[in-house]
Amino acid sequence: MPGTSDRKRGSLRVSEGSPRARYAGVRSATEALSRPLTAEDCGVQSMPDASPTKWHLAHTSWFFETFVLRPEIPGYRPFHPQFGYLFNSYYESVGDRHARPQRGVLSRPTLDEVYSYRAHVDAAMTAYLDGAAAVPALVELGLQHEQQHQELILTDIKHAFWCNALRPAYREPGAMATPPAPPLSWMAFPAGIRAVGADGSGFAYDNELPRHRVFVEPFELASRLVTNAEYLAFIADSGYRRPELWLSEGWETVRAMDWRAPLYWEQRGDEWQVMTLHGMRAIDGAEPVCHVSYYEADAYARWAGARLPSEFEWEVAAAAEPITGNFVESGRLHPAAASNGRGLSQLFGDAWEWTASAYAPYPGYRTPAGAVGEYNGKFMCNQLVLRGGSCVTPQSHIRASYRNFFPASARWQFSGIRLARSVLSPGS
Repeated sequence: MPGTSDRKRGSLRVSEGSPRARYAGVRSATEALSRPLTAEDCGVQSMPDASPTKWHLAHTSWFFETFVLRPEIPGYRPFHPQFGYLFNSYYESVGDRHARPQRGVLSRPTLDEVYSYRAHVDAAMTAYLDGAAAVPALVELGLQHEQQHQELILTDIKHAFWCNALRPAYREPGAMATPPAPPLSWMAFPAGIRAVGADGSGFAYDNELPRHRVFVEPFELASRLVTNAEYLAFIADSGYRRPELWLSEGWETVRAMDWRAPLYWEQRGDEWQVMTLHGMRAIDGAEPVCHVSYYEADAYARWAGARLPSEFEWEVAAAAEPITGNFVESGRLHPAAASNGRGLSQLFGDAWEWTASAYAPYPGYRTPAGAVGEYNGKFMCNQLVLRGGSCVTPQSHIRASYRNFFPASARWQFSGIRLARSVLSPGS
């Protein structure tokens, strides 16, 4: 697995050792996440936004074969002449229809063939990296891309298992200590001009650049994430039936989808239960609420007399914090209650935190040139920014400047809520 040493924002925590070790660590972590699954599990696609585990395994290999091995290795022989087409993100399989929703129909190649494909690519990549003093930039991009898909393997299979009436467990639960959540407090931050964005000291995606200055008004940030118990109080106060709490489009979505609770929550008699990667279990009030949409997060914040932070407020607060928390390496695979420590907690790990910021390019942004344009310039007016990572994010993948983004209605990711408040100056 990737290393989990405690370092500050902006640095890239990677496996110790050679570039070959860095590559092997990420690739083996992906396969370790898929091993608890059967071949049948690996072929399931439960919704258009998700992908089968088998596709994740193949697509991450496609990246290295397409962008590294074919251009860089003279005489390289692809594993299969059609895999470069089949596992491209944008291949079209039926007429002119976009084929992403059709990934689940790919019964062939078999899972064993996909693992053979990975082994073929790994052998060539290991030879390519032999003797390298540092990880080449394009290889590092591929490894970061693969870590994104490691998280997607878990979020996608969780949704697939939830769609199964048997509610199977991805992994049997271990000991899951659940201490009480500390009282929520508020941390104050003064107004001022702040630098945001990647600082150049480690890997960053293009959407974290260029680093630039922003002015933030004084604000307060909640010390921890909103808990299940606090969200249950919102539900009990008719939160899902009060249009005045919701953005207009959010209210239309609530009515159209008949939302009454976060995704994966079920009320059985007087008890609320939730689907986890360990199967169904009773809701723990101390744990952070997650699998909520931006609409739900915004409505809860309004109900609580607060708001969601901007992405820049969040980054200002997180800038000096160590990147520690409940990540995939913990093996918990579920949000944990906040610690009783002072200051801000749960900034990293546990649940992605919705912000009030639209996903837009930074001032001066230029789309990088080159063959990997698929991963660049993907700014969309219907996406909101999330920050901080989750309990299924690899720790070496996250940093304070990292910008995740999803549509306002998305709920299948581990997305949660941190509150913010504006601080009015005298006379305002």
